[in-house]
Amino acid sequence: MLVPVLLAGGVGTRLWPLSRESRPKQFLSLTGEASLLEKTLARLARLDDLGPALLIGNADHRFVMAEQLRASGVDGKVLIEPSRRNTAPAVAAAAFEALGAHGEDAELLVLPTDHAIADDAAFAAAVATARRNAASGRLTLFGVVPGRAEPGYGYIHAGETLSTGVRTVRAFVEKPDMDRAAAYVADPDYYWNSGMFLFCARDYLDALARQAPDIHAAAQRAHAQAHTDIDFLRLDAAAFAASPADSIDYAVMEDAEHAVVVELDAGWTDLGSWSAVAQANGTDAQGNSVHGDVVIENTHNCLVHSEGRLVTALGVRDTIIVETGDAVLVADRGSEQQIRALVARLADAGREEATQYRKAYRPWGSYEQIAVGARFQVKHIRVKPGGRLSLQKHHHRAEHWVVVHGTARVTCDGRESLLTENQSTFIPLGAVHRLENPGKVDLDLIEVQSGSYLGEDDIVRFDDVYGRSDAEPDTEIAVDPTSNNGSDANAAGRKAD
Repeated sequence: MLVPVLLAGGVGTRLWPLSRESRPKQFLSLTGEASLLEKTLARLARLDDLGPALLIGNADHRFVMAEQLRASGVDGKVLIEPSRRNTAPAVAAAAFEALGAHGEDAELLVLPTDHAIADDAAFAAAVATARRNAASGRLTLFGVVPGRAEPGYGYIHAGETLSTGVRTVRAFVEKPDMDRAAAYVADPDYYWNSGMFLFCARDYLDALARQAPDIHAAAQRAHAQAHTDIDFLRLDAAAFAASPADSIDYAVMEDAEHAVVVELDAGWTDLGSWSAVAQANGTDAQGNSVHGDVVIENTHNCLVHSEGRLVTALGVRDTIIVETGDAVLVADRGSEQQIRALVARLADAGREEATQYRKAYRPWGSYEQIAVGARFQVKHIRVKPGGRLSLQKHHHRAEHWVVVHGTARVTCDGRESLLTENQSTFIPLGAVHRLENPGKVDLDLIEVQSGSYLGEDDIVRFDDVYGRSDAEPDTEIAVDPTSNNGSDANAAGRKAD
Protein backbone atom coordinates (compact mmCIF):
# COMPACT_ATOMS: atom_id res chain seq x y z
CA MET A 1 0.00 0.00 0.00
CA LEU A 2 1.28 3.45 -0.96
CA VAL A 3 0.77 5.98 1.84
CA PRO A 4 1.11 9.64 0.79
CA VAL A 5 2.91 11.72 3.43
CA LEU A 6 2.10 15.35 2.68
CA LEU A 7 4.33 17.96 4.30
CA ALA A 8 2.42 21.18 4.99
CA GLY A 9 4.52 22.83 7.67
CA GLY A 10 6.51 25.37 5.61
CA VAL A 11 6.22 29.15 5.89
CA GLY A 12 7.15 30.37 2.39
CA THR A 13 8.39 33.83 3.38
CA ARG A 14 10.02 34.40 -0.03
CA LEU A 15 6.48 34.91 -1.37
CA TRP A 16 5.68 37.64 1.14
CA PRO A 17 3.42 39.60 1.41
CA LEU A 18 1.05 36.98 -0.01
CA SER A 19 2.51 34.02 1.89
CA ARG A 20 2.86 34.58 5.63
CA GLU A 21 3.26 32.45 8.71
CA SER A 22 -0.47 32.63 9.42
CA ARG A 23 -1.33 31.56 5.83
CA PRO A 24 1.67 29.95 4.05
CA LYS A 25 1.86 29.38 0.32
CA GLN A 26 0.69 25.74 0.41
CA PHE A 27 -2.79 26.97 1.37
CA LEU A 28 -2.89 29.69 -1.30
CA SER A 29 -4.10 29.64 -4.90
CA LEU A 30 -0.97 30.66 -6.80
CA THR A 31 -1.42 28.77 -10.09
CA GLY A 32 -5.18 28.70 -10.60
CA GLU A 33 -8.25 28.51 -8.39
CA ALA A 34 -7.18 25.55 -6.24
CA SER A 35 -4.56 25.88 -3.50
CA LEU A 36 -1.22 24.11 -3.85
CA LEU A 37 -2.29 21.61 -1.18
CA GLU A 38 -5.55 20.94 -3.02
CA LYS A 39 -3.63 20.35 -6.25
CA THR A 40 -1.27 17.96 -4.48
CA LEU A 41 -4.24 16.01 -3.15
CA ALA A 42 -5.87 15.92 -6.60
CA ARG A 43 -2.63 14.60 -8.12
CA LEU A 44 -2.88 11.49 -5.96
CA ALA A 45 -5.89 10.28 -7.94
CA ARG A 46 -3.58 9.00 -10.71
CA LEU A 47 -1.67 6.65 -8.38
CA ASP A 48 -2.36 2.96 -7.78
CA ASP A 49 -2.77 1.05 -4.48
CA LEU A 50 -3.26 4.31 -2.63
CA GLY A 51 -3.80 4.25 1.12
CA PRO A 52 -5.11 7.03 3.39
CA ALA A 53 -2.93 10.14 3.27
CA LEU A 54 -1.00 11.47 6.27
CA LEU A 55 -1.01 15.27 6.22
CA ILE A 56 1.58 16.84 8.55
CA GLY A 57 1.62 20.46 9.70
CA ASN A 58 1.49 22.69 12.74
CA ALA A 59 -1.42 23.31 15.07
CA ASP A 60 -2.12 26.84 13.84
CA HIS A 61 -3.08 25.45 10.43
CA ARG A 62 -4.87 22.27 11.51
CA PHE A 63 -8.35 23.42 10.58
CA VAL A 64 -7.45 24.65 7.10
CA MET A 65 -5.55 21.39 6.52
CA ALA A 66 -8.56 19.38 7.63
CA GLU A 67 -10.95 21.44 5.52
CA GLN A 68 -8.90 21.16 2.33
CA LEU A 69 -8.37 17.45 2.94
CA ARG A 70 -12.13 16.97 3.44
CA ALA A 71 -13.01 19.00 0.33
CA SER A 72 -10.59 16.96 -1.80
CA GLY A 73 -12.40 13.69 -1.11
CA VAL A 74 -9.06 12.01 -0.28
CA ASP A 75 -9.15 9.74 2.73
CA GLY A 76 -6.59 10.76 5.31
CA LYS A 77 -5.50 11.93 8.74
CA VAL A 78 -3.89 15.15 10.00
CA LEU A 79 -0.79 14.80 12.20
CA ILE A 80 0.17 17.85 14.26
CA GLU A 81 3.83 18.79 14.61
CA PRO A 82 4.31 20.44 18.02
CA SER A 83 7.42 22.26 16.72
CA ARG A 84 9.38 22.64 13.51
CA ARG A 85 12.16 20.04 13.44
CA ASN A 86 12.61 19.73 9.63
CA THR A 87 11.58 16.76 7.50
CA ALA A 88 13.49 13.80 8.98
CA PRO A 89 11.62 13.57 12.31
CA ALA A 90 8.26 14.50 10.76
CA VAL A 91 8.49 11.72 8.18
CA ALA A 92 9.73 9.30 10.86
CA ALA A 93 6.59 9.95 12.92
CA ALA A 94 4.50 9.35 9.79
CA ALA A 95 6.41 6.12 9.15
CA PHE A 96 5.58 4.81 12.63
CA GLU A 97 1.92 5.71 12.03
CA ALA A 98 1.91 3.94 8.64
CA LEU A 99 3.51 0.79 10.06
CA GLY A 100 0.95 0.65 12.84
CA ALA A 101 -1.97 1.12 10.46
CA HIS A 102 -0.84 -0.89 7.41
CA GLY A 103 1.97 -3.22 8.51
CA GLU A 104 5.45 -3.84 7.20
CA ASP A 105 4.48 -3.48 3.53
CA ALA A 106 3.62 0.21 3.86
CA GLU A 107 5.39 2.44 1.32
CA LEU A 108 5.70 6.19 1.89
CA LEU A 109 5.41 8.77 -0.87
CA VAL A 110 6.74 11.96 0.73
CA LEU A 111 5.50 15.11 -0.99
CA PRO A 112 5.93 18.77 -0.07
CA THR A 113 2.60 20.52 -0.61
CA ASP A 114 4.03 23.86 -1.74
CA HIS A 115 5.31 22.76 -5.16
CA ALA A 116 3.70 22.83 -8.60
CA ILE A 117 3.72 20.02 -11.18
CA ALA A 118 2.38 20.64 -14.67
CA ASP A 119 2.23 17.05 -15.98
CA ASP A 120 0.40 14.74 -13.57
CA ALA A 121 0.73 11.74 -15.90
CA ALA A 122 4.52 12.06 -16.03
CA PHE A 123 4.55 12.40 -12.23
CA ALA A 124 2.54 9.16 -11.89
CA ALA A 125 4.96 7.36 -14.23
CA ALA A 126 7.95 8.51 -12.14
CA VAL A 127 6.20 7.30 -8.98
CA ALA A 128 5.69 3.87 -10.58
CA THR A 129 9.42 3.71 -11.38
CA ALA A 130 10.29 4.71 -7.81
CA ARG A 131 7.98 2.03 -6.40
CA ARG A 132 9.78 -0.68 -8.34
CA ASN A 133 13.06 0.47 -6.82
CA ALA A 134 11.63 0.84 -3.33
CA ALA A 135 10.38 -2.76 -3.51
CA SER A 136 14.02 -3.89 -3.72
CA GLY A 137 14.97 -1.92 -0.59
CA ARG A 138 16.19 1.28 -2.23
CA LEU A 139 15.50 4.72 -0.79
CA THR A 140 14.41 6.81 -3.77
CA LEU A 141 14.17 10.53 -4.34
CA PHE A 142 13.01 12.47 -7.36
CA GLY A 143 15.46 14.63 -9.32
CA VAL A 144 14.40 17.22 -11.89
CA VAL A 145 16.51 17.95 -14.98
CA PRO A 146 17.54 21.62 -14.55
CA GLY A 147 15.89 23.89 -17.06
CA ARG A 148 17.83 27.01 -16.12
CA ALA A 149 20.53 28.26 -13.76
CA GLU A 150 18.70 28.43 -10.44
CA PRO A 151 20.74 29.40 -7.34
CA GLY A 152 17.62 29.14 -5.17
CA TYR A 153 17.37 25.34 -5.49
CA GLY A 154 19.26 22.45 -3.96
CA TYR A 155 20.91 19.96 -6.34
CA ILE A 156 21.60 16.22 -6.50
CA HIS A 157 24.89 14.97 -7.94
CA ALA A 158 24.01 11.66 -9.58
CA GLY A 159 26.32 8.71 -10.10
CA GLU A 160 26.05 5.32 -11.81
CA THR A 161 23.05 4.60 -14.06
CA LEU A 162 21.11 1.58 -12.77
CA SER A 163 18.25 1.59 -15.27
CA THR A 164 16.43 4.03 -17.48
CA GLY A 165 15.88 7.18 -15.45
CA VAL A 166 17.39 5.70 -12.26
CA ARG A 167 20.87 6.56 -10.91
CA THR A 168 22.81 6.30 -7.67
CA VAL A 169 23.30 9.41 -5.49
CA ARG A 170 26.82 10.77 -5.08
CA ALA A 171 26.11 13.91 -3.06
CA PHE A 172 23.69 16.70 -2.26
CA VAL A 173 24.61 20.28 -3.08
CA GLU A 174 22.98 23.14 -1.22
CA LYS A 175 21.98 26.30 -3.09
CA PRO A 176 24.99 27.15 -5.30
CA ASP A 177 26.10 30.54 -6.58
CA MET A 178 25.01 31.58 -10.06
CA ASP A 179 28.21 30.43 -11.77
CA ARG A 180 27.99 26.92 -10.33
CA ALA A 181 24.23 26.78 -11.04
CA ALA A 182 24.96 27.64 -14.68
CA ALA A 183 27.54 24.85 -14.86
CA TYR A 184 25.06 22.34 -13.43
CA VAL A 185 22.55 23.09 -16.21
CA ALA A 186 25.10 21.88 -18.77
CA ASP A 187 26.13 18.83 -16.72
CA PRO A 188 23.85 15.75 -17.08
CA ASP A 189 25.01 14.47 -13.69
CA TYR A 190 23.16 17.20 -11.79
CA TYR A 191 19.45 17.41 -10.97
CA TRP A 192 17.31 19.82 -9.04
CA ASN A 193 16.37 18.32 -5.68
CA SER A 194 12.56 18.18 -5.65
CA GLY A 195 12.32 17.25 -1.96
CA MET A 196 10.09 14.29 -2.86
CA PHE A 197 10.87 10.73 -1.75
CA LEU A 198 9.51 7.19 -1.98
CA PHE A 199 10.62 4.30 0.23
CA CYS A 200 9.27 1.54 2.41
CA ALA A 201 8.46 2.83 5.87
CA ARG A 202 10.55 0.13 7.52
CA ASP A 203 13.57 0.78 5.28
CA TYR A 204 13.49 4.49 6.11
CA LEU A 205 13.22 3.89 9.85
CA ASP A 206 16.02 1.31 9.79
CA ALA A 207 18.31 3.74 7.95
CA LEU A 208 17.36 6.54 10.33
CA ALA A 209 18.10 4.34 13.37
CA ARG A 210 21.59 3.62 12.00
CA GLN A 211 22.49 7.11 10.86
CA ALA A 212 20.51 9.44 13.14
CA PRO A 213 19.47 7.42 16.21
CA ASP A 214 18.53 10.50 18.23
CA ILE A 215 15.95 11.50 15.61
CA HIS A 216 14.63 7.94 15.40
CA ALA A 217 14.24 7.65 19.18
CA ALA A 218 12.57 11.05 19.55
CA ALA A 219 10.11 10.42 16.72
CA GLN A 220 9.27 6.98 18.10
CA ARG A 221 8.50 8.45 21.53
CA ALA A 222 6.55 11.36 20.03
CA HIS A 223 4.34 8.93 18.11
CA ALA A 224 3.96 6.43 20.94
CA GLN A 225 2.88 9.22 23.30
CA ALA A 226 0.66 11.01 20.77
CA HIS A 227 -2.96 11.71 21.62
CA THR A 228 -6.08 12.22 19.55
CA ASP A 229 -7.67 15.68 19.58
CA ILE A 230 -11.03 15.54 17.76
CA ASP A 231 -9.89 14.33 14.29
CA PHE A 232 -6.20 15.24 14.75
CA LEU A 233 -3.28 13.17 15.99
CA ARG A 234 -1.04 15.40 18.14
CA LEU A 235 2.53 14.16 18.45
CA ASP A 236 3.92 14.48 21.97
CA ALA A 237 5.43 17.97 22.30
CA ALA A 238 8.30 17.21 24.67
CA ALA A 239 9.44 14.10 22.83
CA PHE A 240 9.26 15.74 19.42
CA ALA A 241 11.12 18.85 20.60
CA ALA A 242 13.96 16.61 21.82
CA SER A 243 14.70 15.53 18.24
CA PRO A 244 17.57 17.19 16.39
CA ALA A 245 16.27 19.30 13.50
CA ASP A 246 17.49 17.82 10.22
CA SER A 247 16.29 17.08 6.70
CA ILE A 248 15.87 13.64 5.17
CA ASP A 249 18.67 14.49 2.73
CA TYR A 250 21.31 14.90 5.41
CA ALA A 251 19.97 12.63 8.15
CA VAL A 252 19.47 9.62 5.86
CA MET A 253 19.94 9.97 2.12
CA GLU A 254 23.44 11.45 1.96
CA ASP A 255 25.05 8.39 3.59
CA ALA A 256 22.47 5.76 2.69
CA GLU A 257 23.85 2.63 1.07
CA HIS A 258 20.92 2.20 -1.30
CA ALA A 259 19.88 5.77 -2.20
CA VAL A 260 18.86 6.35 -5.82
CA VAL A 261 17.52 9.30 -7.78
CA VAL A 262 14.58 8.84 -10.16
CA GLU A 263 14.45 11.35 -12.99
CA LEU A 264 11.30 13.50 -13.01
CA ASP A 265 10.33 15.41 -16.15
CA ALA A 266 6.88 16.76 -15.25
CA GLY A 267 7.13 20.54 -15.28
CA TRP A 268 8.12 20.73 -11.62
CA THR A 269 8.79 23.99 -9.76
CA ASP A 270 8.95 24.63 -6.05
CA LEU A 271 7.35 28.10 -6.38
CA GLY A 272 10.04 29.35 -4.05
CA SER A 273 10.19 32.82 -5.56
CA TRP A 274 7.95 35.29 -7.35
CA SER A 275 9.85 34.61 -10.58
CA ALA A 276 8.95 30.92 -10.23
CA VAL A 277 5.29 31.88 -9.78
CA ALA A 278 5.48 34.03 -12.91
CA GLN A 279 7.01 31.17 -14.89
CA ALA A 280 4.37 28.71 -13.69
CA ASN A 281 1.53 31.04 -14.66
CA GLY A 282 3.01 32.12 -17.99
CA THR A 283 3.99 35.54 -19.29
CA ASP A 284 2.90 37.84 -22.11
CA ALA A 285 4.98 38.91 -25.09
CA GLN A 286 6.75 41.50 -22.93
CA GLY A 287 7.62 38.97 -20.23
CA ASN A 288 5.00 40.22 -17.78
CA SER A 289 2.90 38.09 -15.45
CA VAL A 290 -0.17 39.84 -14.00
CA HIS A 291 -2.88 38.79 -11.58
CA GLY A 292 -5.97 40.64 -10.38
CA ASP A 293 -6.96 44.26 -11.06
CA VAL A 294 -3.82 45.31 -12.90
CA VAL A 295 -3.23 47.81 -15.72
CA ILE A 296 0.28 48.09 -17.18
CA GLU A 297 1.78 50.23 -19.93
CA ASN A 298 5.30 50.12 -21.42
CA THR A 299 6.22 47.52 -18.81
CA HIS A 300 8.59 44.61 -19.37
CA ASN A 301 9.65 41.47 -17.47
CA CYS A 302 7.56 42.32 -14.42
CA LEU A 303 5.30 40.41 -12.05
CA VAL A 304 2.35 42.52 -10.89
CA HIS A 305 -0.05 40.85 -8.45
CA SER A 306 -3.13 42.51 -6.95
CA GLU A 307 -5.28 40.94 -4.25
CA GLY A 308 -7.93 43.67 -4.40
CA ARG A 309 -6.99 47.22 -5.23
CA LEU A 310 -6.18 48.57 -8.69
CA VAL A 311 -2.44 48.38 -9.34
CA THR A 312 -0.93 50.26 -12.28
CA ALA A 313 2.61 50.16 -13.64
CA LEU A 314 4.09 52.54 -16.23
CA GLY A 315 7.55 52.32 -17.76
CA VAL A 316 8.73 49.66 -15.31
CA ARG A 317 11.23 46.88 -15.98
CA ASP A 318 12.41 43.81 -14.07
CA THR A 319 10.26 44.55 -11.03
CA ILE A 320 8.03 42.59 -8.65
CA ILE A 321 4.93 44.42 -7.37
CA VAL A 322 2.59 42.59 -5.00
CA GLU A 323 -0.41 44.22 -3.33
CA THR A 324 -2.39 42.87 -0.38
CA GLY A 325 -4.86 44.55 1.95
CA ASP A 326 -2.20 45.71 4.40
CA ALA A 327 1.15 45.62 2.60
CA VAL A 328 2.75 46.30 -0.79
CA LEU A 329 6.04 44.83 -2.00
CA VAL A 330 8.08 46.56 -4.71
CA ALA A 331 11.33 44.72 -5.46
CA ASP A 332 13.91 44.44 -8.20
CA ARG A 333 13.74 40.93 -9.63
CA GLY A 334 17.44 40.54 -9.03
CA SER A 335 16.88 41.00 -5.30
CA GLU A 336 14.01 38.57 -4.73
CA GLN A 337 16.16 36.06 -2.84
CA GLN A 338 16.53 38.76 -0.17
CA ILE A 339 12.78 38.97 0.55
CA ARG A 340 13.17 36.50 3.41
CA ALA A 341 15.70 38.81 5.09
CA LEU A 342 13.31 41.74 4.61
CA VAL A 343 10.52 39.80 6.32
CA ALA A 344 12.86 38.93 9.19
CA ARG A 345 13.65 42.62 9.59
CA LEU A 346 9.94 43.46 9.73
CA ALA A 347 9.38 40.75 12.33
CA ASP A 348 12.29 42.01 14.43
CA ALA A 349 10.71 45.47 14.33
CA GLY A 350 7.46 44.04 15.70
CA ARG A 351 5.51 44.54 12.47
CA GLU A 352 2.57 42.15 12.50
CA GLU A 353 2.39 42.35 8.70
CA ALA A 354 5.45 40.12 8.64
CA THR A 355 3.49 37.09 9.84
CA GLN A 356 -0.23 37.86 10.15
CA TYR A 357 -3.01 38.60 7.69
CA ARG A 358 -5.88 40.93 8.33
CA LYS A 359 -7.93 38.09 6.88
CA ALA A 360 -7.80 34.92 8.94
CA TYR A 361 -9.39 31.50 8.50
CA ARG A 362 -11.11 29.55 11.25
CA PRO A 363 -12.84 26.14 11.37
CA TRP A 364 -16.20 27.94 11.10
CA GLY A 365 -15.22 30.30 8.26
CA SER A 366 -13.15 33.49 8.10
CA TYR A 367 -12.93 37.11 9.17
CA GLU A 368 -11.21 40.19 7.80
CA GLN A 369 -10.42 43.46 9.51
CA ILE A 370 -11.96 46.41 7.66
CA ALA A 371 -11.13 49.35 9.91
CA VAL A 372 -9.47 49.94 13.26
CA GLY A 373 -9.02 52.92 15.57
CA ALA A 374 -8.94 53.98 19.20
CA ARG A 375 -11.67 52.03 21.05
CA PHE A 376 -13.20 50.45 17.94
CA GLN A 377 -12.60 47.99 15.13
CA VAL A 378 -14.75 46.70 12.26
CA LYS A 379 -14.64 43.21 10.76
CA HIS A 380 -16.27 41.30 7.94
CA ILE A 381 -17.17 37.86 9.31
CA ARG A 382 -18.12 34.93 7.08
CA VAL A 383 -19.57 31.78 8.64
CA LYS A 384 -19.90 28.74 6.40
CA PRO A 385 -23.11 26.65 6.45
CA GLY A 386 -23.33 24.77 9.73
CA GLY A 387 -20.51 26.80 11.27
CA ARG A 388 -20.71 27.79 14.95
CA LEU A 389 -18.53 30.18 16.87
CA SER A 390 -17.88 29.32 20.50
CA LEU A 391 -20.26 30.27 23.30
CA GLN A 392 -18.33 33.11 24.90
CA LYS A 393 -18.28 36.48 26.60
CA HIS A 394 -16.00 39.54 26.73
CA HIS A 395 -15.24 41.72 29.73
CA HIS A 396 -14.15 44.90 27.95
CA ARG A 397 -16.02 45.21 24.65
CA ALA A 398 -19.50 45.24 23.17
CA GLU A 399 -20.35 44.11 19.64
CA HIS A 400 -22.85 45.20 16.99
CA TRP A 401 -23.70 42.70 14.24
CA VAL A 402 -25.34 43.55 10.89
CA VAL A 403 -26.29 40.67 8.55
CA VAL A 404 -25.59 41.43 4.90
CA HIS A 405 -26.14 37.94 3.44
CA GLY A 406 -27.57 34.66 4.70
CA THR A 407 -29.15 33.79 8.02
CA ALA A 408 -27.69 34.11 11.50
CA ARG A 409 -28.78 32.29 14.64
CA VAL A 410 -27.79 34.47 17.58
CA THR A 411 -27.71 33.38 21.21
CA CYS A 412 -27.39 36.22 23.73
CA ASP A 413 -27.77 35.59 27.48
CA GLY A 414 -29.94 32.55 26.86
CA ARG A 415 -32.23 34.20 24.28
CA GLU A 416 -32.10 32.82 20.73
CA SER A 417 -33.12 34.71 17.59
CA LEU A 418 -32.81 34.47 13.82
CA LEU A 419 -31.55 37.40 11.77
CA THR A 420 -31.69 37.74 8.00
CA GLU A 421 -30.32 40.25 5.50
CA ASN A 422 -30.35 43.89 6.68
CA GLN A 423 -31.23 42.95 10.26
CA SER A 424 -28.93 43.67 13.20
CA THR A 425 -28.39 42.95 16.88
CA PHE A 426 -26.38 44.26 19.82
CA ILE A 427 -24.22 42.10 22.11
CA PRO A 428 -23.68 44.02 25.37
CA LEU A 429 -20.42 43.93 27.28
CA GLY A 430 -20.33 40.77 29.42
CA ALA A 431 -23.20 39.03 27.61
CA VAL A 432 -22.78 35.29 26.97
CA HIS A 433 -23.29 34.91 23.24
CA ARG A 434 -22.83 32.69 20.20
CA LEU A 435 -23.13 33.14 16.43
CA GLU A 436 -24.18 30.29 14.12
CA ASN A 437 -25.10 29.77 10.49
CA PRO A 438 -28.13 27.42 10.27
CA GLY A 439 -28.57 28.01 6.53
CA LYS A 440 -27.26 26.44 3.33
CA VAL A 441 -25.35 29.50 2.06
CA ASP A 442 -22.54 31.53 3.59
CA LEU A 443 -23.45 33.98 6.33
CA ASP A 444 -21.81 37.39 5.89
CA LEU A 445 -22.06 40.02 8.58
CA ILE A 446 -20.34 43.19 9.65
CA GLU A 447 -19.17 43.32 13.26
CA VAL A 448 -18.41 46.61 15.01
CA GLN A 449 -16.51 46.23 18.28
CA SER A 450 -16.28 49.07 20.79
CA GLY A 451 -14.74 49.22 24.22
CA SER A 452 -11.72 50.01 26.35
CA TYR A 453 -9.78 46.92 25.28
CA LEU A 454 -10.17 45.05 21.99
CA GLY A 455 -7.56 42.34 22.38
CA GLU A 456 -8.68 38.85 21.41
CA ASP A 457 -7.41 37.50 24.72
CA ASP A 458 -10.48 39.17 26.25
CA ILE A 459 -12.52 36.02 25.92
CA VAL A 460 -14.10 33.48 28.24
CA ARG A 461 -15.14 30.39 26.30
CA PHE A 462 -17.92 28.21 27.74
CA ASP A 463 -18.40 25.74 24.89
CA ASP A 464 -16.65 25.09 21.59
CA VAL A 465 -17.46 22.35 19.09
CA TYR A 466 -13.90 22.55 17.71
CA GLY A 467 -12.20 21.79 21.03
CA ARG A 468 -10.32 25.08 21.36
CA SER A 469 -9.27 26.78 24.57
CA ASP A 470 -9.49 30.46 25.55
CA ALA A 471 -5.98 30.83 24.12
CA GLU A 472 -7.39 30.19 20.62
CA PRO A 473 -9.92 32.97 20.02
CA ASP A 474 -12.62 32.77 17.38
CA THR A 475 -11.18 35.91 15.81
CA GLU A 476 -7.68 37.17 16.15
CA ILE A 477 -6.52 40.65 15.13
CA ALA A 478 -2.85 41.27 15.72
CA VAL A 479 -2.88 45.02 15.07
CA ASP A 480 -2.48 47.88 17.52
CA PRO A 481 -5.24 50.34 16.55
CA THR A 482 -3.47 53.16 18.42
CA SER A 483 -0.04 52.64 16.89
CA ASN A 484 -0.38 55.65 14.56
CA ASN A 485 -2.05 58.16 16.81
CA GLY A 486 -0.37 57.87 20.20
CA SER A 487 -3.62 57.05 22.04
CA ASP A 488 -4.08 54.68 24.95
CA ALA A 489 -2.13 51.50 24.18
CA ASN A 490 -4.62 49.52 26.26
CA ALA A 491 -6.89 49.54 23.21
CA ALA A 492 -4.46 47.40 21.24
CA GLY A 493 -5.86 44.36 19.44
CA ARG A 494 -3.02 42.03 20.41
CA LYS A 495 -2.41 38.51 19.18
CA ALA A 496 -3.56 36.15 21.89
CA ASP A 497 -1.85 32.88 21.03
